[in-house]
Amino acid sequence: MLRFAIFVLLLYFAWRAVKNLLLPPMDRRPGQGRGPEQIDDVMVKDPQCEVYIPMRQAVSARVRGEIVHFCSTECRDRYLGNL
Repeated sequence: MLRFAIFVLLLYFAWRAVKNLLLPPMDRRPGQGRGPEQIDDVMVKDPQCEVYIPMRQAVSARVRGEIVHFCSTECRDRYLGNL
C-alpha cells in the first residue's frame, strides 16, 4: 500500500512538472486576465460625501476652473450650494 501511495505521488509531481514546462501560467496566457497597464477605469473621490466612484459614472462640474466629480446630481447640487 505504501509503494502505491509513493507511486501516485511521484506520478502527480511528474505530471505537474510536465504541465508547467509545456503550458504557460494562467495569468500570462494571451487574452486572459488584465495586466497593470490595462486600467479599466479610474476611481475619483466625491468631495461632498467622500465616497469613491468610477470616473465614467461620476457627475462632473467645473468649479473654479477645475473639474470636480460627484457620485450623484444631489451631491453636486449640495456642494455647489455650499460654495
